Amino acid sequence: MEPLLRYCERELPWMLTLIETLVSLESPSGDAAAINACMAALESRLCDIGGRAARITGGPAGDHLRVESGSGPRQVLLLGHIDTVWPVGTLATRPFRSAGGALYGPGVLDMKAGLALAALAIKAVRQDGNAPPGRVAMLVTADEETGSRTSRALIEAEARSSVAVLVLEPALPGGALKTSRKGCGGFELRVAGRAAHAGIEPERGVSAVSELARQVTRIEALSDPAAGTTVTVGVVRGGTRPNVVPAEAQALIDVRAATAAEAARVTAALGGLTPVDSRIRLTVGGGFDRPPMERSVGTARLFALAREVAAGLGRELGEGGTGGGSDGNLTAAIGVPTLDGLGAVGGGAHAADEHVISADLPWRAALLAGLLRRILAV
Repeated sequence: MEPLLRYCERELPWMLTLIETLVSLESPSGDAAAINACMAALESRLCDIGGRAARITGGPAGDHLRVESGSGPRQVLLLGHIDTVWPVGTLATRPFRSAGGALYGPGVLDMKAGLALAALAIKAVRQDGNAPPGRVAMLVTADEETGSRTSRALIEAEARSSVAVLVLEPALPGGALKTSRKGCGGFELRVAGRAAHAGIEPERGVSAVSELARQVTRIEALSDPAAGTTVTVGVVRGGTRPNVVPAEAQALIDVRAATAAEAARVTAALGGLTPVDSRIRLTVGGGFDRPPMERSVGTARLFALAREVAAGLGRELGEGGTGGGSDGNLTAAIGVPTLDGLGAVGGGAHAADEHVISADLPWRAALLAGLLRRILAV
């Protein structure tokens, strides 16, 4: 593994240049023109190192990018996204910069440094002429931050053609990989009552807000922290004026579940809510857009390989889980061994202090390159 590490250390300036290029091209979710411009810069670099690229339209979300290198029947999928949560114009106040051993800028951790790191890993795998047989397919999507609506089918199709999926999301603090993620569900409860004048004849009204208040306690009681399940009513709306008995109310509900069984339990319970007041009508919509990523046997095997590679690089590699979802949830849920958190080490994702630790970039690239070699050599 040492030759891989030395190569990645020598090529660090190449990676840093690519990170700066990508961060300096703002690419917020939903801005197709900005997404496509940033994607074009990444595509050019990946083609320069021998990749075979294809764009796939995502409509208003922007283009997705698939780049393949190598040949053979076995495929490993590198999975990432180019969209960020930062609007165009953020660079004016938070430009890309290097300071105190870290790189700063909108989207640098989540996940433009991860994309650049993967590009260097692909270079490293094939730089000495002893690349293992097989294909590395890198799929970069345009809409992960908004639920992967236009890319989900593409992600799942590529995963089914792969022996493993390696997700380029940031590492856990300290560099640990992610072997589990909670599933993410979004539900909406609508409550329909009957309006009436609050001063003249309130008895004719049926308050949707009162019903909603009762339902909130029922809904949040579905949480089971010991099982890793949280149910949070995050937004409530209702009524029109203070002097009108409210005829309508609404709640937006966030659900996180560590297992498919828990996701199914909460989904069924929300769908089975009944009104306290029989004159009320309840309607529940939504569901889990990202199923749980459970620590499967296949994921455990991938992590064991990664830990061996890290040991060869003089590093101790940990593992853990997180409550946030990624596209790795999608690939794990269809049964493909998936290992997440193989991107950069840093902090402040989705926050103003978002950063990447510069010194960790070479060994992270070498870790990914070594893992690719081990998987393809099987």
